[in-house]
Amino acid sequence: MSEQLQSDFDKIVKTSKLSNEEIQFKKNFLNNFIKKGFPNRKQEDWKFLDISQIIKKNISDLSYFNDYSQSNKIDPSIFVDGLEHNKIIFINGRIEKIDFNFEDQNKIEIIDETKKDISFEYENSLIDLNSAFTDKVFKISVKKNYSLKKPLIIYHSINDKIKSTNINLRLNFELGENSCFKLIDYFADTTEKNFINIFYNFNLEKHSILKNYKIDKFRNNNLKYSLNNIEQDNNSVSETFILSAGSDYFKNEINCNLNGEYSSAFINGIFSLKENQQHEIRTIINHLVENTKSYQLIKSVLGKNSKSAYQGRILVNSKAQKTDGYQLSKAILLDETSEFNAKPELEIYADDVKCSHGSASGSLDENSIFYLMSRGLNYQQSKELLINGFLMDVVEKITDVEIKNLITNIIGLKQ
Repeated sequence: MSEQLQSDFDKIVKTSKLSNEEIQFKKNFLNNFIKKGFPNRKQEDWKFLDISQIIKKNISDLSYFNDYSQSNKIDPSIFVDGLEHNKIIFINGRIEKIDFNFEDQNKIEIIDETKKDISFEYENSLIDLNSAFTDKVFKISVKKNYSLKKPLIIYHSINDKIKSTNINLRLNFELGENSCFKLIDYFADTTEKNFINIFYNFNLEKHSILKNYKIDKFRNNNLKYSLNNIEQDNNSVSETFILSAGSDYFKNEINCNLNGEYSSAFINGIFSLKENQQHEIRTIINHLVENTKSYQLIKSVLGKNSKSAYQGRILVNSKAQKTDGYQLSKAILLDETSEFNAKPELEIYADDVKCSHGSASGSLDENSIFYLMSRGLNYQQSKELLINGFLMDVVEKITDVEIKNLITNIIGLKQ
């Protein structure tokens, strides 16, 4: 693997306009990744879904070279209908368009941070891989006292030009004091056997609000990893919703640091897996000061040979009195071959806190199905109605009505 990595890195150097300093900066991360390799089940955070083995099994010869000098045609059919929105369009890992036409242009700043030395301390070799091979890094900055008029949709599209390729994306977001930002990550890829590695860094200043919705709906054979790092100041709020359904493999990871008093984080997620899929959500909520709150609700519906995992960790610092932390995961197993793993963790160093967690899994209640059939529904309709109610509990936690309706329609749920 090291020879392939070095060879592909040399190809990128030849086709790019990187300075010697930038090349060395990226090479340091490359060497870190070569030393560590892909995460595997020997590491506690990866014991349920071993990405190293999954990549070996699904992508035998993974290429790390992607020619970002070649532009790609934008296919408008991927765009979401019925919702006016701003756009960032990634095609094959290359940013093809950034469009904030609905906004006051002096309130949004887009900064090229490709050449900036951005370090991030996180024990994860995939971040080293991302830093070594990312093409462009932009920071989207929302100015003080400004709320976006329309949400931003980031389109992640991959066409049939590439296969068995590693794609690395990175964006940084800064929300000024008393600002509001709505972001939808929309995965519109239907191609096969690529590994997409995404890193977002969010900095929320006082009284700011972040609403992030991740939608992986369309069936595809790609493997994905996404990490959100969220830093929150006083009275800031982050809301994250994850629909994890389309890819062969997808791990969403959220690391949230509640650095300011009265800051809060809400994470809600749905696994809706049909057959032979493996998905995971891992969350780390660090309550670092007094009077912070977190709430997490994750639900799974798992088909034949599908596997989901939820690892949720709440850490309460000794200074973080008056913490309120809650997490709950539930799963419906539709087949005896489906599997759900939960690992809730509470690490508490303060004594005046309210923290709890819970987890449950099982098959659909046959008595409930029988009751619905006695009211005129057939067996399949009864199952669908029960699953609908089970998942709608999560969707109802979305606070933006327009986006909630959009996601409800995308999933195909009935309100």
